[in-house]
Amino acid sequence: MLQVNFTPFPVLTTERLVLRRMGVEDAPEVFFQRSDPGILQYLDREPVKTLDEVMTFIALVDKGIDENDAINWAITLKGNPKLIGTICFWNINKNHYRGELGYVLHPKHQGQGIMAEAIRAVLQYGFDTMKLHSAEANVNPANSASIRVLERQGFVREAYFRENYYYRGKFIDSAIYSLIG
Repeated sequence: MLQVNFTPFPVLTTERLVLRRMGVEDAPEVFFQRSDPGILQYLDREPVKTLDEVMTFIALVDKGIDENDAINWAITLKGNPKLIGTICFWNINKNHYRGELGYVLHPKHQGQGIMAEAIRAVLQYGFDTMKLHSAEANVNPANSASIRVLERQGFVREAYFRENYYYRGKFIDSAIYSLIG
């Protein structure tokens, strides 16, 4: 069975980015990312309404890290500690050495290769350090930008589930993309 340990927290750096642990100081940016209609367009979850909800989310992220069940990084630009996005491995299936990749990026930073850079760093950590065998991403099929960034990193569509997700009174399709390490 896969054994992971996120202590000490692994700070990852790339040419332009620092991926660090999220903290309470990030609450305003996290609030934006979890409430902005444009960001939530393909995530199919209710927007947060209060900072208390964000603090509960940050505590949940911390619990996942502390219990070695999930890991979530704040994406920041080098030289600027302000959170511009998040990226994580969650739904880690330790029996099958597989983790689900999730990510969000502030709209003003999209289209600049930032998420691709963050994904490469997180995948390297996932395959080399965590010893994952595979990574997956569950994507709303209408989210063509997310699909493009995954495919450019070598992900392939592994499954397409028709109307497998119920949200706001309608059934939504899901596409599963994967990458073998």
